[in-house]
Amino acid sequence: MIKSKKLSRFKEIKHGFFNKKGGKSKGIYESLNCGIGSLDTKKNVINNLKLVCKKINCSSRKLILLNQIHSNKFYFIGKNFKFNKKKLKGDALITNVKKIAIAVLTADCVPILIYDKNLKIVSIIHAGWKGVYIGIIKRIIKFLIKNGSNAKDLIAVIGPGISQKNYEIQKDFKDKFIKKDKQNKIFFKLIKNKTYFGLNKYIYSQLKKLGVNNIEIINKDTFDPKNNFFSARRSIHNKENDYGRNISIIMIN
Repeated sequence: MIKSKKLSRFKEIKHGFFNKKGGKSKGIYESLNCGIGSLDTKKNVINNLKLVCKKINCSSRKLILLNQIHSNKFYFIGKNFKFNKKKLKGDALITNVKKIAIAVLTADCVPILIYDKNLKIVSIIHAGWKGVYIGIIKRIIKFLIKNGSNAKDLIAVIGPGISQKNYEIQKDFKDKFIKKDKQNKIFFKLIKNKTYFGLNKYIYSQLKKLGVNNIEIINKDTFDPKNNFFSARRSIHNKENDYGRNISIIMIN
């Protein structure tokens, strides 16, 4: 588990970015696969989620995961939230309720944790290129500000994700971003006639534009096997038929 230096200063919250080590799964899912949507056995995934909850010191019944759809949809989890509902569809969660653990799953996309140290509100975002392109980060920050946050009080941590050098993209992908804003060309790099995208650099710039200055980037490339993360792109490269999911989590004590 990797922890943020910035968030670790606050004893009233627990958080962690988990890699693939320390779980019960076997084979291509070895070992801490937290993806219910993967083809791993449900029993193994549930046991892995219990291990994560134990590490964070939360009840597995109070862990909220999303059915992630690469959207800009989010949920505010208030004190009257009903835990017996169907799984929520979306890509970000916000809560100010103690002992509710909010989490996202990634396998190259970027998890973002946000904490308002004054209002004691935590947020978590599953940030793939589609979600950031259609403004999920902006929606979260705007919601927080509308509900009393000051952007200057927010601490944002950009978690482990695929690095630019391993994120090759096609021309239409680049064209889409340039069409949206010509300045976006700075997030693309051409190497030997191949184009690469800096997802975490783009996320960083989005946060900055929204007035969030207290930002930490955890530079761990999920594609690189030595970092022990699940990676969708690496599994495709290795011709595997599926891949595990890494979990990132935050909770107010």
